[in-house]
Amino acid sequence: MNKISIIIVTYNAEKDLQACLDSIKQQTYSPLEVVIVDGASTDGTLDIIKQNPDVVSKWISEKDNGIYDAMNKALKMITGDWVYFIGADDTLLPDFDKMAKVLKDPNTIYYGSVLARGGKYLGHLTPYSQAKTGICHQAMIYPKIVFDKYTFDPRFRISADHHLNMKCYADPAINIEFVDYIIANFNHTGISSVQKDALFEKQKAQLILKYFGVKIWARFVFKLLKWKLLNRKEPNRAD
Repeated sequence: MNKISIIIVTYNAEKDLQACLDSIKQQTYSPLEVVIVDGASTDGTLDIIKQNPDVVSKWISEKDNGIYDAMNKALKMITGDWVYFIGADDTLLPDFDKMAKVLKDPNTIYYGSVLARGGKYLGHLTPYSQAKTGICHQAMIYPKIVFDKYTFDPRFRISADHHLNMKCYADPAINIEFVDYIIANFNHTGISSVQKDALFEKQKAQLILKYFGVKIWARFVFKLLKWKLLNRKEPNRAD
């Protein structure tokens, strides 16, 4: 069977990391490889990593330039045929095993769903939704070929995964396929859920035009303008 490399990026994650690793231990799919890139944690994160040699295949701890810089480092360490990213505060669900068994086409990104706020998120996404919202990173398993061609752009400090997926959507050599499994419990209080990536949001319309084409771009811009008009504050009558 094809090896799946699971990448975890950590920084001061001692409260959550053990639960994440325990959820990986509970999977029956084999072979799995767990690679952790830690950003020089100052709490007990490294102790937890060292206490789990049965699940952690490789790890390093050093300062980095953000989440996606750390992910790019991890990609240089993996040996798997497939790649999965999970947050230290997320956990795998039993459906991960089921999804792992449908990974067949080495040119296809497979994505499912996650649990967030107690419900299924996001399910199948249309091309427009992929452009506007993006696929949840913890719902995706990538073939290694993606990272033979691309890396994360660390300038996008929160949404580099969305940017990468846009590139993949536009690449005729890469397919993106939905499979209806809920593979992880996603912590919706992480940085990507509570903050916006200012640079990505500034360039988003241009990126949609570049990677998704005129029709989807026009729909996005129209809805954006409509939202701005509907949410515009009432003018001050004294003005």
